[in-house]
Amino acid sequence: MRFTVRAPASSANLGPGFDALGLALDLWNEVVVDTDGQPGAVILEGPGAELLANRENLSLKAMRVLAEERGRELPPFALTARTDVPVARGLGSSAAALVAGLLAADRLLGLGLSLDELYAVAWRMEGHGDNVGAALYGGAILAVPGVATAVRLRPVAGQAAPGLVAVVFIPEVTGATWAARAALPALVPHPDAAFNVAAAAGLAVGLRTGDRTLIAAGMSDRLHEPYRSRLFPHLEPLKAAARHAGALGACLSGAGPSVLALVTEEAVPTVAAVLADAARHLGLTGESVTLEVAGQGAYVVEEPGAASEVNGVAGSRISTREPAQVPAVRVP
Repeated sequence: MRFTVRAPASSANLGPGFDALGLALDLWNEVVVDTDGQPGAVILEGPGAELLANRENLSLKAMRVLAEERGRELPPFALTARTDVPVARGLGSSAAALVAGLLAADRLLGLGLSLDELYAVAWRMEGHGDNVGAALYGGAILAVPGVATAVRLRPVAGQAAPGLVAVVFIPEVTGATWAARAALPALVPHPDAAFNVAAAAGLAVGLRTGDRTLIAAGMSDRLHEPYRSRLFPHLEPLKAAARHAGALGACLSGAGPSVLALVTEEAVPTVAAVLADAARHLGLTGESVTLEVAGQGAYVVEEPGAASEVNGVAGSRISTREPAQVPAVRVP
């Protein structure tokens, strides 16, 4: 049998929602499982392949973890991982790989697990539920400790933030999540914590209802961005440039170094160009890309003619679509 799992990029935090808010973006990683291929072979493809060449494959790790937790043994297979989500840029590439691996193991072993059951495993592996929740469920989600499912702020496909798209400046330089977390203080001032509670709550309601005033007011942070801006001196200038050009709000995407702006469709060309121009003036190399919100989370694509039954369990057949075309403004 042979099948493909697709999992989307994601942006976590969205400003004040530290380790809690996640937004799925229409840029996808893919994992191909082939039980007729060379057993144990792992092939890396895509723009992120070089950075991942000497690292543990997270999709394979997730497959093994799920099999072990369920007391099962994976059959021999070859794995091809295509990484189109930029690696170490704050766009959830690792979460997409992890989620794809969980869906692949579920399909390969015929477990039939629900999204909520897979979410619990993904949260344990990732350590927080924002990126993996967005990658699994799609749209905008809220990860609440002690709640077994991600809270789907806009559960209807394509309506995670009505009329809004993400314009993201992706630097060529990479970031490290451990470094971004190490930059955070052990304690924060009480007024800053209170500010973030209100901002995150307002942003969550804004995403749920489509209230652009709440989204704009909510995309401000005092919990992590002020400290991480020391690692990423481009953060505040790019945020200011995006807002001045008409973005509702802008923030560090995940642990950085990418900067994400939520933008109305008519403002996309201006914001994308202004972000690229601001980066150029800062001497920052990278590209400004426009990404739709992915209303659908990770899913399995059966290949035509492939066996549709494993271990006596029939698999669902979901038609695939072409990868998103990502317009980019390049900064040399």
